[in-house]
Amino acid sequence: MTDANVVMSPIRSDHGRPAARDAHDAHDDWRQRRLVAAGFDAQLATQLAHDGLVDLHELLVLLDRGCPPELAARILAPLDPPEPVP
Repeated sequence: MTDANVVMSPIRSDHGRPAARDAHDAHDDWRQRRLVAAGFDAQLATQLAHDGLVDLHELLVLLDRGCPPELAARILAPLDPPEPVP
């Protein structure tokens, strides 16, 4: 049992950053590697991997249907940039 009054600190990785950030980085890295393996050039894959508004699965569906990677990225690009949070 734990004491409800104890304040828990975030779990930190070996690098001193919160572990959740490491998980996010690992997720982006996985997305980038998957896109490169599917045929995207490394620069475009990195850009798309870090853009949370781009649906990786839909990109891969377009590629499976014969769409070139650059065109698939343009088709699924958000129309408007997200509005800043106040």
